Amino acid sequence: MIAVIQRSKNASVRVDDSVVGEIDHGLVILLGVFQEDTEPDADFLVSKIAGFRIFNDDEGKMNRSIKDVDGSALVISQFTLCGDWRKGRRPSFINAADPDRGKALYDYFIEQLRKENVSVATGIFGAMMDVSLINDGPVTFVLDTKLRAKR
Repeated sequence: MIAVIQRSKNASVRVDDSVVGEIDHGLVILLGVFQEDTEPDADFLVSKIAGFRIFNDDEGKMNRSIKDVDGSALVISQFTLCGDWRKGRRPSFINAADPDRGKALYDYFIEQLRKENVSVATGIFGAMMDVSLINDGPVTFVLDTKLRAKR
């Protein structure tokens, strides 16, 4: 599972000219689900993101988490993060989870993030979406469960 997280001052997502999700201060999370991903991958990302200290404290140092700053998350499914671009000029998406599995893990991720007491808004899984955000920083991280330290 892979997540691109961007600290934002505000963000929204539109589908067919209607706002379906919006947040003020917080994180925009673009989430990609691979075929081999499981609930423990989602659990790992949720735990990391909920406690990830990437918001500034009073001294301007990244020392606060989304929960510390009472921020919200806008979670958007993005299977293109699972694209393999290494060969040729057209990306392959054969490693992305099929839509049913992808949606199930996307929904699970959102549910678990809410259980961490993070306010969550979402896009619509599988829809064409227009995402607007004002980056804060900008501060952007890519979290890939394949790269986590083995214990």
